[in-house]
Amino acid sequence: MNKAQLLGSQTAKGGFVNEKDIADKFNNWEIDNEAQKWLVIMDYALDEIESVEAIVLRGYKADVNVQIKIKLKVALDIENIQIKLVSNPKGFNQVDKRPVDRYNDVLNWNMPANIVSILKRFTGELLPTIQNPRDSRRMFIDEFSEKEQKELFDFLKTNKAMIINDILRGRGEFSAEWVIVAQKIDSNARWILKNINEVVNHYDGEVKISSRGSVNIGNILMQRKGGTPDPTSLQFKINPAELFDI
Repeated sequence: MNKAQLLGSQTAKGGFVNEKDIADKFNNWEIDNEAQKWLVIMDYALDEIESVEAIVLRGYKADVNVQIKIKLKVALDIENIQIKLVSNPKGFNQVDKRPVDRYNDVLNWNMPANIVSILKRFTGELLPTIQNPRDSRRMFIDEFSEKEQKELFDFLKTNKAMIINDILRGRGEFSAEWVIVAQKIDSNARWILKNINEVVNHYDGEVKISSRGSVNIGNILMQRKGGTPDPTSLQFKINPAELFDI
């Protein structure tokens, strides 16, 4: 099978239960056919690899860190992989979630006070400032004034590249360089491995109000989290299964 064929989605023998399954496959790369395909997609020649060591990460955009030793090369090659496990043809998967202030405090988004106020009313961290909102706990985007909608959308459009990169790729040593989507529906399983740049480009797009009064940033949904334990957090979600079609 040549590299062009490998770039498409592949049928998996049994599917993957969790990130450890994928790390284990890399650690057994010499006998694991799927791990060999992944390494070839990452542009490695299998006969030049001396060893592969993979570990599961916690708290980073990347879920698996893979260290690859190439023969006659002193330094290790490092590949950080984000894993998306899905069990349906469609359906959104959370890629980032935190209270509004944390996007300023941790990621330095430099949201001005008016944008923070809009987003906190959107998530319900602050109560609605209009009469008779559709939900007494929060406001939908189409319930804000035209002026506030424009202010929010101007901020999102101006900072869209930073926002998308932060929620999909992340920053620092364990930012994601690759994404594996592993899908299992009943007894059918498949996977796809994509470079993070291709993933970012796919989900990028127009900023607009969603059909339910949240925000679409391209193919990314920005919404109030709801539920427990942190209903007033700001949440970003994608449909990972879309990557099988690009």
